[in-house]
Amino acid sequence: MLPMTPVATPLRRFLDALRESPPLVWSFLYFFFLLSGYYVLRPVREAMGASADVAQVFPPAMIAFFAQRGIALGEFTLQVLFTCTFLIMLLLQPAYGALVSRYPRRVFLPVVYGFFIATLLVFYAMFDSGMPGRGMAFFLWIAVFNLFAVAVFWSFMADIFSDVEARAWYGYIGAAGTIGAFCGPIITRMLVERVGIPNLMLIAASLLGMCVVCQVRLRRWAVQREIQRGKKDGEKPLGGTVWAGLTLVAREPLLRWMAVLMVCGVGVGTLLYNAQAGIVRAHYPDPQDATAFYANIDLAINALTLIVQLFVTRWLLSRFGIAPALLIPAAAVFLGYCLLAASPLPILVAMVQIFTRSGEFCLHKPARETVYTQVPREWRYKAGAAIDTVIYRGGDLVFGWAYKAISVLGATAVFGTGALIALGFGFSSFKLWREQQKLPTKRGL
Repeated sequence: MLPMTPVATPLRRFLDALRESPPLVWSFLYFFFLLSGYYVLRPVREAMGASADVAQVFPPAMIAFFAQRGIALGEFTLQVLFTCTFLIMLLLQPAYGALVSRYPRRVFLPVVYGFFIATLLVFYAMFDSGMPGRGMAFFLWIAVFNLFAVAVFWSFMADIFSDVEARAWYGYIGAAGTIGAFCGPIITRMLVERVGIPNLMLIAASLLGMCVVCQVRLRRWAVQREIQRGKKDGEKPLGGTVWAGLTLVAREPLLRWMAVLMVCGVGVGTLLYNAQAGIVRAHYPDPQDATAFYANIDLAINALTLIVQLFVTRWLLSRFGIAPALLIPAAAVFLGYCLLAASPLPILVAMVQIFTRSGEFCLHKPARETVYTQVPREWRYKAGAAIDTVIYRGGDLVFGWAYKAISVLGATAVFGTGALIALGFGFSSFKLWREQQKLPTKRGL
């Protein structure tokens, strides 16, 4: 028998893991369908945010309201969208808190996804009819969908897998999402010009329906793990107040650094996102062309992410813990912003975007999510969701407007500011690792 090549060895290890762990198989499929659905829609969202057609994005009454006050709404498209997204997150946070406080997991998980499926059918009708303001409504909806649906997913994974299993398998689960994120833009790129944007909503809705099937299949392993730990709380409401998530973040040092890390990560991402949107607005005025451009960027990001997840993430987390997975992306972001500050070329902006987002997906996020396997369920479902929604979008709001102010000074000022925020990103990554080191290794929560 011939020895396995360096490429074949990780692939064999991956296939063996799937055979040994049925919950890993269903978790793999769950994240694949979730990210496939999201990435079918993401290029549409990006095209709406970068659109030069104000009437396509905002409702006529809103355009008229600002015009009467001498404000050209098109000059503040992303800033207004980020502000509205943050306000919606503030309104939804207590609603989500009430849901997870009063209803068991078997109820609130399908309810969250059922809501998103129903609203996609509404968006099908809006895009099919060409309703004015559809761009803003969809931009806000997909921001809520991305954060809540993904936050719920990772909280559920922490119910199923132990810390040791998470370090071994979260890279594989992340790879499933990356494969889905790779397939989503391909579907969009191939079909958007043939079937139009409205039918993409129906494709995404069917993919989310498969996520619900995976939730139902995974439930028994979550229950089994709780029984093994002498607990049976996963099928009971969490209780507590609707604002408990934000309260926990304010009280617990580990969660506070998780929140600071999130804000800094959002800062470097938002500045880069706004810079890229300006480039797209100038060169791709047609929504379908802009959608195709963003789909190409997503394909490049996901291809790089998949390679790292399959061949690096598991090895890095299992052998060295979360520290390298947190600090390497932070160092890469800092280097990328330094290069952009010295030479802010459009092609370099796209390249840094690819490396920044792929580093987040293949290393930084799996490392952060393993921390939640060592903390109580209320931290995962409430504090984790608060960090991933309200705090995340609060950072979007602050840095979206900050970009507008700093961009007056030129691209070098924007990217120089990004380099400073990247330093904060690295420092908060280090502090999170130090706090994680204080947790019991076998907490059984």
